[in-house]
Amino acid sequence: MSSSKHRAWTLSTDDAASLIAEARKALFVMVGFLAILWIVQLVNFAYGYHLSMAYGIVPHDVHSLPYLLTAPFLHVSWTHIESNSGPLFIFGFLAAYRGVKRFLGLTVLVIVTSGMAAWIFGATGTVGVGASGVVFGYLGYVLVKGFFDRHGIDIMIGAVMALCFAYQFTVLLPQAGIGWQDHIGGLVGGLAGGWIFRDRAAAAARSKARAVAAAKTPSLASTGAGTTSTLPARVVPAGASAGSAAAPQQERNTGMYSGPRADLHRELDDLGL
Repeated sequence: MSSSKHRAWTLSTDDAASLIAEARKALFVMVGFLAILWIVQLVNFAYGYHLSMAYGIVPHDVHSLPYLLTAPFLHVSWTHIESNSGPLFIFGFLAAYRGVKRFLGLTVLVIVTSGMAAWIFGATGTVGVGASGVVFGYLGYVLVKGFFDRHGIDIMIGAVMALCFAYQFTVLLPQAGIGWQDHIGGLVGGLAGGWIFRDRAAAAARSKARAVAAAKTPSLASTGAGTTSTLPARVVPAGASAGSAAAPQQERNTGMYSGPRADLHRELDDLGL
């Protein structure tokens, strides 16, 4: 029986050169992102972290809603920005290396979801700043995008990142002095981003390939392959011709069998005896 094999899960890209080009762009984007963070940190430090207080997220304060877009670029200490920079670069690059355009959309999404979580669920009288919500957004995206895009390599990358940075999940629990609401909001945004920014072009190409392969697959009826249900052929004795096999039927039709044993004679002739 002939069949075709369809590879729904891939370990490589159709165009390696395009992947390398996107990875190069992702590297430049993340280097630029970190450069902006550190430049802002220098200015913020020079002003006694006044920028963090003025442009951070104040929970439940409507006037601070525009600061959802500025808070991820602000930190409260050198230790704060140092702890965020490494994971931000790693997860950001892994989130961007298959498509910078999708990555930019993902960044906006996780900034909004993490910021809104901090604004809605944060403690009154606090100010939320830092890129940790974006870090968790990128991490969530890296964990699931391999499944949505059906890329085996990305699935393995997500599993390795989950194991290597498992300690990061401890800050998702409520802790004093840590914006865990922001972290959870970013993670949820990243998981949702895996679905929203999935590779639709690749999925369409796989569907088209499956349809073409199915159209080229010969059916059982045309190839004669496989098991089919047919009526059993009538037994013909060795040396007999196809014409002679039809003779008993013709004789039965002419009424040559008669008497009390007519049925038995017909059966014996049918069996060639």
